[in-house]
Amino acid sequence: MPSDIRDPSTAAVFRAFFVRGRLQSMPVKRSKRLVVLDHIARVFEPGVRYPERDVNAILQAFHPDYAMVRRALVDEGFLARDHGIYWRSGGSVDL
Repeated sequence: MPSDIRDPSTAAVFRAFFVRGRLQSMPVKRSKRLVVLDHIARVFEPGVRYPERDVNAILQAFHPDYAMVRRALVDEGFLARDHGIYWRSGGSVDL
């Protein structure tokens, strides 16, 4: 669990869905899914374009079904894509 989490409900989501930094399952409840996806989206630098194979490699570190995670990130607006190129389009940003 990231050390900067102060909100108890966010911490509970991390405890429930992540083990040693790996996503165990995708939450069904949208509010919890958004917490999970926001955390994952933070590994993508704003303004950087990523080819699909790089996105897959990054996401595979979180979950073996990287395509499911990638689709969820795009569907929820955390990543955008065009012709196999992805970029961060949403989520919170660390300052």
